[in-house]
Amino acid sequence: MAPPPTSFADSPEALVVGLARTGDQQAFAELVRRRQSWLRNLMRRCCNDEALADDLAQQALLQAWKDIAKLRQPQKFAGWLRRLAMNVWYQHLRRNDTLEDAASNPDQLADEADHPNVEMDLDRALAHLAVAPRTCVVLSYHEGLSHGEIAELTAIPLGTVKSHIKRGTAQLRQLLSAYQATSMDDLP
Repeated sequence: MAPPPTSFADSPEALVVGLARTGDQQAFAELVRRRQSWLRNLMRRCCNDEALADDLAQQALLQAWKDIAKLRQPQKFAGWLRRLAMNVWYQHLRRNDTLEDAASNPDQLADEADHPNVEMDLDRALAHLAVAPRTCVVLSYHEGLSHGEIAELTAIPLGTVKSHIKRGTAQLRQLLSAYQATSMDDLP
């Protein structure tokens, strides 16, 4: 009789990563269980397409399975996986027409500005940003990375990262200003 499958649910991530590095499929399955929602959310914020985000996250996880033996410091798994995911995202952009997503449709923005009661959430607002500013904003606010870490991860110069974040944040504030106006009107 075969022993019951090992459960890694309560094990520290570095230990599970160490086992996955040796080819343990159950350990890697536990890493997928722990990280897949976070990874899908990161990709969704980058691409604004749930189906594409699922595909990109799956590609990143497949790449992680292939390359996990190369990871020398198991405690840095999250950052390593983020880097793999961003590489998958950039590969997708290079394969596709990045100009198609480089800027939002000005007519659509004008229509939304004329209708302040249009319900717009953060993801929809992020979709209006060009790819590079959106990526920098997501990595800064969603992932909590420093400007230097974003520059290193994206290979975008530090000054440009700062500019993307500043302009992207300003554009998001403008796009989401209807929320502020609505919440101020609701106050007694």
